[in-house]
Amino acid sequence: MRKTVVVALGGNAILAKKQKPSISSQFANVKTAIKHILPLFKECNLIVTHGNGPQVGNIMIRVEEALGKAYNLPLEVCVAESEGEIGYIIDQCLLNALHEKKIKAGVATLLTQVVVDKNDSAFQEPTKPVGPFYSKKQADALKRKGLPVIFDSGRGYRRVVPSPKPLRIIESPVIRKLIKQRTIVIAAGGGGIPVIEENGQHKGVEAVIDKDLASSCLAKSVKANILLILTGVDSVKLNFKKRSQKNIDRMDIQTAIEYMKEGHFPPGSMGPKIQAAIDFLESGGEEVIITSPENAEKAFAGKKGTSIVKVIK
Repeated sequence: MRKTVVVALGGNAILAKKQKPSISSQFANVKTAIKHILPLFKECNLIVTHGNGPQVGNIMIRVEEALGKAYNLPLEVCVAESEGEIGYIIDQCLLNALHEKKIKAGVATLLTQVVVDKNDSAFQEPTKPVGPFYSKKQADALKRKGLPVIFDSGRGYRRVVPSPKPLRIIESPVIRKLIKQRTIVIAAGGGGIPVIEENGQHKGVEAVIDKDLASSCLAKSVKANILLILTGVDSVKLNFKKRSQKNIDRMDIQTAIEYMKEGHFPPGSMGPKIQAAIDFLESGGEEVIITSPENAEKAFAGKKGTSIVKVIK
């Protein structure tokens, strides 16, 4: 029986940090990443998720520049637009790769709504930086409008928005049906579109869901066996970027929790990925693998990356 793997494609695999943003560069990067992911389809059903940081930031810039000339877009609609943009790129690259390999399979990109709790404390304490950088003068103007702003990464001021915990993927039943029909599904892009439920109705909210936690939520929702998180490093490290840096080849939940308490996995870096791994494994997942896109095949075979399991026997 084919296992189901959720592949969480990190933002760097789509657009590198120092790379000039463009559609052509995103196509080139995704095409390279797909070469390393597609071989897994021989044995497994695949669901691909992805980040959207630079893309949604550029959408927000366009919205601000067009104020007074075009209608405004709330943040959750910007997230939806980024799902369409990036989903199209991944979708087309997958279709072309399948054609080249003479593999008969479908590809489907789904706008994905993710239910969050309207009473989540994140709505009272926005912490997620989004969008463009502002000068102090611009930031003060935003604050006067009641928009939370922080000084971010030493590069300027940015808006911060709520980042609530994902609870449920609305489209998960559809995704389960599609993967049974030999279809690679692209879903929950950028953490998915955050919505709340009120009297059986759904309503979008201005927030950004962490993409790793959303990938874990999706993996749980479709009862996936493995969560493969592809990021900018080949494995999880202890004492990252220090002289005492050490690769972690394999660990269990308890070890991961202890390392988190010791501060090895900070919130803005590896922290959300490790938390996503713990959540998935505690909900019945078999394994979480963390590595870089180019090492995906080797990591899946246990020869690279970091493997996290519930208990090491």
